Amino acid sequence: MSQTPKPVYLSIERAMEFIGDTQGVLSLLKTLQQTLSNDLPRLQALLEKGDVYGANRILHQLKGFTPVFCVDSLVEHVVRVEEMSKHAEAAELSVAYGLLAPQLEALRQEVLEHLAQQNPA
Repeated sequence: MSQTPKPVYLSIERAMEFIGDTQGVLSLLKTLQQTLSNDLPRLQALLEKGDVYGANRILHQLKGFTPVFCVDSLVEHVVRVEEMSKHAEAAELSVAYGLLAPQLEALRQEVLEHLAQQNPA
């Protein structure tokens, strides 16, 4: 029985096009990993409190780096949810983010795996 391959959200090729060198990509990947690790739980907590304004700030930041590191489908999804966060009710935004969150977590895992391959223990 064959397993369906996991979607891939990280695009190192795209990052290289934007940044231009391997060290720059690795440096920004470390920043991306920190941002995702810190901000995804904060974003969830803000949404649970109904703080759409606070959620928008984090989503806006996420929207900024996705074109550099992510495949088009994830970029588009982040842009849609960030746009929604400018005018949506908290419950509506929570549902939309609930669909996006697993993809962002998968991206975080991909970044961790890529960094681990670059710096084997």
